[in-house]
Amino acid sequence: MSPVVRFAPSPTGLLHVGNARVALLNLLCARAGGGTFILRLDDTDLERSKAEFAEAIEDDLRWLGLDWDRLERQSARLDRYAVAAERLKASGRLYPCYETPDELDLRRKVQLGRGLPPVYDRAALKLSADDIARYEAEGRKPHWRFKLEHQDVRWDDCVRGASHYHGANLSDPVLIRGDGSFLYTLPSVVDDIEFGVTHVIRGEDHVTNTAPQIQLFQALGATPPAFAHLPLLTGASGEGLSKRLGSGSLKDLRATGIHPMALNSLLAKLGTSDAIEIRHTLDELAAEFAWDKFGRGTPKFDAAELERLDARLMHTASFAEVRERLGIAGADEEFWLAVRGNLNHLAEAEQWWAICRQQLTPVIEDAGFTTAAAGLLPGGAWDHATWGAWTEAVKQATGRKGKALFHPLRLALTGRENGPELKTLLPLIGPDRARARLMGETA
Repeated sequence: MSPVVRFAPSPTGLLHVGNARVALLNLLCARAGGGTFILRLDDTDLERSKAEFAEAIEDDLRWLGLDWDRLERQSARLDRYAVAAERLKASGRLYPCYETPDELDLRRKVQLGRGLPPVYDRAALKLSADDIARYEAEGRKPHWRFKLEHQDVRWDDCVRGASHYHGANLSDPVLIRGDGSFLYTLPSVVDDIEFGVTHVIRGEDHVTNTAPQIQLFQALGATPPAFAHLPLLTGASGEGLSKRLGSGSLKDLRATGIHPMALNSLLAKLGTSDAIEIRHTLDELAAEFAWDKFGRGTPKFDAAELERLDARLMHTASFAEVRERLGIAGADEEFWLAVRGNLNHLAEAEQWWAICRQQLTPVIEDAGFTTAAAGLLPGGAWDHATWGAWTEAVKQATGRKGKALFHPLRLALTGRENGPELKTLLPLIGPDRARARLMGETA
């Protein structure tokens, strides 16, 4: 059976690299098996879900190349969740509760004070018709809980291996709030059933939700999918990644000019037995995907490692690969090939474009020498051989060599101590600009 997977972010904040890893591994699982990748926006929280965050999620995924085969929004499927809820009520698996948040909090504190686990005691199941009438008269609206079977729930996790929770150790989860809105669990399970999801791939912070969800699948007459719970990604020092604070956000990474395949190459291998190497396409990563490579250790996202990968990828990237991300009007292949080997970030290319094509105040180390060098500039068309021919002429005329020859010329022409080879930059700077700068003029 071809895998059907879904990445299901809530549009309540920006995606960070931890979210991107989950999305990427879902897509790689689908591609490795010739399956389907669904983007599902879990936007039933109408107060916190924002259209701008939904748009940002789609933009970030497109930037990474994680194109989805199908897009779904839970806010458009509320009728399907209502049908499922009525079915659960009719079977006695969904029951109304009238406790207020304060009452539930007090009950939990009492349980903890007695050394008991804070598991819901199912007091609502003991309410009489008079009790319910009294609560309704007070204006209370019930929230609805899913009645768990008190039995062991087992599954073979793709990452964690044999896993289980006993229903008696878990609180009956609330599926519907007092205002009638749905919490995460019911819509997620209904969607997974109706979309034919075969693998639920997500962070291990969801592992305690799995046993109730498996029972919910079964209560709705469906076979549960396979589950893969990934250890959560942390920062290099072990700190958490927060989408709401923007820490490690994809938006911030995009602004630095990071190549998306550098990030994909890193995220695909974190937490696996594979070495982290540059891959140029998602198909290459999909061909290497296998669940038995994943371990349970905490993977750490190191921005310095990402920069090293990005630099390696950038130094070999063709102009066609970077044209759109470069964002420099007029830039061509000649310019890109001249500067790519000296860039740490793609955004640095703009500085070299300005040096080659815009006005610059030269740094003159020895005015007499640079003026003499200006007089020896060759005529005709300039190419990569021009620099060598010209500097040889300057050497013969002045007797200078080595640093004494090249350093003052580089400072005058670029204003920089170092950078790309001047044999490639000189034709881009051009005769008029080069001559003026050597003479100490802003050009």
